[in-house]
Amino acid sequence: MDFKIDTGRKKASGSCSGWLMTSVASWGDTKEDAFDQCLVDLGLGDSRLIRMEGAMLPMGFEPIQPEDLAMGSIVECHIAESYATDGDTASAGVAWAQCVTPEGDECSIVATIASGFSYEETELLLKRNLKQKLASRDLEVVKHQIAVDEVTAAQDHHGCAIAALILPDTMNMQSGSVGRVRGGLTRSAEGFNPNQGISQQSKSKRSDDFNFQL
Repeated sequence: MDFKIDTGRKKASGSCSGWLMTSVASWGDTKEDAFDQCLVDLGLGDSRLIRMEGAMLPMGFEPIQPEDLAMGSIVECHIAESYATDGDTASAGVAWAQCVTPEGDECSIVATIASGFSYEETELLLKRNLKQKLASRDLEVVKHQIAVDEVTAAQDHHGCAIAALILPDTMNMQSGSVGRVRGGLTRSAEGFNPNQGISQQSKSKRSDDFNFQL
C-alpha cells in the first residue's frame, strides 16, 4: 500500500470576515457610561454582543473594512476594555495573526490585553501575549494586525479604552428580523490620536515587520 503525504499548505476551509477597531471615552459619569460611549463610537451601540474567549479564530478568517451593523444584530467580539478615573491612564489592545501549522495548515489566532499603562507599554505587552500564543501552538506567522488605544480620564470622570475584533457573520442564532442600519452616529475610523476618542481601524503590517523583540 502506497501512502502519500501532502506537505503543501492547506487553505483553511470556511469563510469568516472581521475587523479590528479601538475607541476611547474620557468623560463618562460612570464606568458603564464610558463603556457605552465606546460601544457607540465603535458602531456596536445597537448590537447584541457575544463575548468570545480563547485564542483560535474561525477557520477561513479574513480581515475586511468595517461595516455598518443593523439594530439588534448578534455580533461576536473578542474585546478588551480598560478603565481609568480622575486623570489616570488606561489602554486596551487587540491583535490577530494568520498562521501556518507545522503540518502546513492555515489558521488564525487572536490576542487581547487591558492595562493601566501607556500606549507604548501596552503594545509591547500585547505583542508578547501574541508571541506566547503562537509559541504554545507552534505556529508560524504569515500576516497580522495590531490595534492599541489609550485614554486619560478627565478629572472627576471615568474613562474607558476598548479594543475589539468584530466578527459580524459567525453567529447562526440570528432568527428574527433586525432593524435598519442607522448612519451618522459613529466617527470615521481614519486618523488616530491615543489621547482622543477617535475610532481606529488598525493598519496592516507586512509579515516581515512582525518583530517581537522586546
